[in-house]
Amino acid sequence: MNMMSDYVSKNQKHKTQPGIAYFSMEVGIDPSLPTYSGGLGVLAGDTLRAAADLGVPMVGMTLLYRKGYFRQHLDSYGNQSESPTEWSPEKILEPMEPRAIVTIEGRNIKVRAWRYTVQGINGHVVPVYFLDTSLPDNSNWDQELTDHLYGRDDHYRLCQEVVLGMGGIAMLRALGYREIQSYHMNEGHSALLTLALIEEYTQKSGVPAPTEAQKEAVRQHCVFTTHTPVPAGHDKFSLSLARQVLGEERANTLTSADCCYDGMLNMTYLALSLSRYINGVAMRHGQISRDMFPSYPINSITNGVHAVTWTTTPFQRLFDSYIPEWRKDHIYLRYTISIPLDEIRQAHAEAKRELLAEVERRSGIRLDPTVLTLGFARRASTYKRADLLLSDIERLKRIARQVGPLQIIYGGKAHPRDKGGKAVIRRIFEAIAAVRGLVPIVYLEDYDMTLGHSLCAGVDLWVNTPQKPQEASGTSGMKAALNGVPSLSVLDGWWVEGHLEGVTGWSIGDSWQVANNPAVEAASLYEKLEELILPLFYKRPDAFAEIMRSAIAINGSFFNAQRMVSQYVKNAYRLELALSQYKEVDMVTEAQIRELAYALWEQEGRLEGKDQEYYFRAKQMLKEQEAASLPVKEPVPPASALQPPSAPKPIARRTGKGRSKKA
Repeated sequence: MNMMSDYVSKNQKHKTQPGIAYFSMEVGIDPSLPTYSGGLGVLAGDTLRAAADLGVPMVGMTLLYRKGYFRQHLDSYGNQSESPTEWSPEKILEPMEPRAIVTIEGRNIKVRAWRYTVQGINGHVVPVYFLDTSLPDNSNWDQELTDHLYGRDDHYRLCQEVVLGMGGIAMLRALGYREIQSYHMNEGHSALLTLALIEEYTQKSGVPAPTEAQKEAVRQHCVFTTHTPVPAGHDKFSLSLARQVLGEERANTLTSADCCYDGMLNMTYLALSLSRYINGVAMRHGQISRDMFPSYPINSITNGVHAVTWTTTPFQRLFDSYIPEWRKDHIYLRYTISIPLDEIRQAHAEAKRELLAEVERRSGIRLDPTVLTLGFARRASTYKRADLLLSDIERLKRIARQVGPLQIIYGGKAHPRDKGGKAVIRRIFEAIAAVRGLVPIVYLEDYDMTLGHSLCAGVDLWVNTPQKPQEASGTSGMKAALNGVPSLSVLDGWWVEGHLEGVTGWSIGDSWQVANNPAVEAASLYEKLEELILPLFYKRPDAFAEIMRSAIAINGSFFNAQRMVSQYVKNAYRLELALSQYKEVDMVTEAQIRELAYALWEQEGRLEGKDQEYYFRAKQMLKEQEAASLPVKEPVPPASALQPPSAPKPIARRTGKGRSKKA
């Protein structure tokens, strides 16, 4: 019998509801759920997993996407075509009985939810709800609102964002979640949840229009993470469309919320205006965001990845052997520095064999496991510049002939309407033909979480070439680092913080503060390959393995979702007890300690003279169990409360171009 679980099942006190509601347009939580397109959704999934591991009281909210993002198909010239993803929510998710109502264009649309349960390493559960409008009571068009991720036109997208933001709040209430302390918007797609919260205040107070005090009350419960470092990437909709979809009264509320300029509803400004905590996703991105939105107090919390999810099996076994604590506390990955280099190499060699077997299965191309293998896989977008590595074909061939052989594995989807991204894929296919016979290059179609897991772990070098400063963070290099794969990357996003030249990898260019110069960056990339990386790989394998080991110890131990979520808890969520500073609170009573101590004493034969030992053992067991509940001494009043909390010291907020006012 497991005495602790048996004791808890009989004696555990009632737990409070989740304190944080995490909203994201996409969530990559399971490879069998095609409800993500790329980094934003995978980050959301990693956030929810880490919250479950850490015992954070969180609930997730997203849309279902019955036809997924899309399946990618590439012909022999690199032309991309798409088809819907076929899957059955009924086989994977749990249907929930409650229904919510959301009003779009004057129509009441019914919404249901499907639940996916994320269970943490200590048993804590984070439920994730996928909203679905495919109900017979809805019109055919309304049923399709939760079919496609980032599909169709602005009208469709705005209606989807109404379902996510306003429908998400309605569903939380229908499911009984009424004590939420913080609503976390992962990008601006869910910003209309603020409108739903404002309406809750106005309806309860009986006033016809929201007051500034009510807006401030909503602001005190909202957290906003922005991911886009360029103005063009932020969701905007015409005010005429907003009035059509939301109605005149709601549109008027939005125009008073400091988020409408030049005839456009800007979802980023809506989230900025009605959030008390705002952050970018890397140090550099925070700086860029403050320049873009100077009237708002923007912080930085650098992204991280869920270490257990993205560490391949060979390295999981290795870590379990040397540092078993790593699964619960990722800072222990620092101790990787003590693992023998031979064992690092052996684990990587196994991961590489698995990757190359998958490459052959998918493409029919057999790559050489002894050859330096470069990986580049992410969304095919022009600013990511996947073809920079191939910008000088003759130099690349010369390096392969004179310095050492190399091979490259590509992957990544272009958005169906992204003509520039599709053109990048075609150029890579042209380069494949130009170097055939000397530099093997494979482009794997339909890149997803499963392929990403193998690719990040199995290549020898991870390449990243974004156009500065457009990489908000990037997380693929973090996943590679967990598996001992160093990066060769432009100094942008997370790499500004993770780069130690010749220790965790290498930079393309010398400074993150220098403007883009593609010719200079391409020259730097080739120089690093020719003069440093290839000679190190082939002639000094121990030195290369030391860099592999340092990538894990230095970057793997920091750029993980456990650290990231801990920072949100400490800085954004108003959960007072920091994860690293848990201490016993009144949820563990003296009576409980003595009761468990007595049970231990009885089970172990009623040994005499060990009263103190049993007491402290019982106390520690209960303390560890209760740590997962993240108790808060003085919780912030829930957003559903009738009276708004007293306003804090005012801060400057945007009221127009170049103007600000006191909130």
